[in-house]
Amino acid sequence: MNEYIPGRNGVGEALRSGREIEKIYVAEGPVEGSLKKIIAQAREKGIAVRKVRRSVLNEMYHGNHQGVLAEVAAFQYSDIDDMLAAAAAKGEPPFLVMLSGVESPHNLGAVMRTAEIAGAHGIIIPKDKSVGVNATVAKVASGAAEYLPVAKVTNLVQTTGELKEKGLWVYGADMEGTALWEQDMTGPILLIVGGEDRGIPRLLRKQCDFIVTIPMQGHIPSLNASVAAGIVMYEIVRQRKGK
Repeated sequence: MNEYIPGRNGVGEALRSGREIEKIYVAEGPVEGSLKKIIAQAREKGIAVRKVRRSVLNEMYHGNHQGVLAEVAAFQYSDIDDMLAAAAAKGEPPFLVMLSGVESPHNLGAVMRTAEIAGAHGIIIPKDKSVGVNATVAKVASGAAEYLPVAKVTNLVQTTGELKEKGLWVYGADMEGTALWEQDMTGPILLIVGGEDRGIPRLLRKQCDFIVTIPMQGHIPSLNASVAAGIVMYEIVRQRKGK
């Protein structure tokens, strides 16, 4: 079953990454700016471009498609061993991000976007009680879905244990713990981020070697999951670059 990548950024990155695209649908009307570039790139690659009424695009994708959709094969999830191999090939300590209970496609997309920019080697999500990589996630990720591997696993606790055996240190981002800038995070890392409301489940938290927290000084008790993940990821980047 095929899916759609919406939006000019998402479709543009799909073209640049070399992802196999079946067809591109463009809303009828004036063609200019980035949309003109998308059409030119598609035709260079031999990808069919079909102009349709905007109402047709609205039926195909219920959201802000910005007048363009790319029809692609369903998202291909990756294998964690491939993520570790990619880190080794770059001569870098593994940097993986695990999301537990993140059900908002906007949060998953935002985490993917930041993780790709921060140089993470992959994201791990559970098969159940979590959003998968769909069109909304791909749009929010602004092209990161074309580059960042995502693995979907049955049991996060078991997967975490297996990664610990492979030498990764497990860091959980939670409300109570060591201030993140006081914790060494320069080695091989699995960063676990909990859901919007529930945080990291008890059994998964027990697998953590370290719990790090983002000190807060205002009145709001917590951060959005994707914002918190982004702050911790960039502290990891800071420490690694400063080493």
